[in-house]
Amino acid sequence: MDAIHGDTQHGDAQRGAAASAPLVLHTYWRSSAAYRVRIGLELKGLSWQARPVHLVRDGGEQHRPAYRQLNPQQLVPTLEHGDNVLTQSLAILEYLDEIHPHVPLLPPDAPGRARVRALAQLIACDIHPLNNLRVMQYLERELDVPADARSAWTLHWMAEGLAAMETMLATSTDTGRFCHGDQPGLADACLLPQLYNARRFALPLAPYPVLQRIEAACLALSAFDRARPENQADAA
Repeated sequence: MDAIHGDTQHGDAQRGAAASAPLVLHTYWRSSAAYRVRIGLELKGLSWQARPVHLVRDGGEQHRPAYRQLNPQQLVPTLEHGDNVLTQSLAILEYLDEIHPHVPLLPPDAPGRARVRALAQLIACDIHPLNNLRVMQYLERELDVPADARSAWTLHWMAEGLAAMETMLATSTDTGRFCHGDQPGLADACLLPQLYNARRFALPLAPYPVLQRIEAACLALSAFDRARPENQADAA
């Protein structure tokens, strides 16, 4: 038992040392995925350094060899934390939740965590990938899809996904001021960037009153305001 206790203490010390390392976020002001991570960092009150990666200028800085070595997918965000290099926004957010458990992004119970993850993944896995920059560039450059058809594609998948999320939130007693209860978390960090994108593409939001109510509650908080695209140093 003493040996096990000693190993536990050693592990706690290692995690504490890692948690104190600087957080460097490779980000782009208008990236939905990077926006999610900025929200998580701000909700937790963590100090972090932005390292902008312009996704359009000069063909996209994410394609440069140095960044490709850091993130072989050539996407943002990438989080550097000491010797750790992390990719994929949801994985980064759960990593932050584990090493900085104060202000948790996930609820304490297993059903609650499953619900929040499902809401987050509805956006991060089912809506966003179908209308992100590289997909739209491929439709335009490789498949020669005209602008009006690309817009119709984007609006269709956004509307279908947001309609499902509206129903899931409107019909659940677990929905509170925010997506899950009265504290913002992982699902809210995904919702806000997607609604930002919806407005960029002029998707009518009247069919989603619960989503808009939650968005307003989030934007009333300074953490969400600091993470907004227009408040980033690299905003065009």
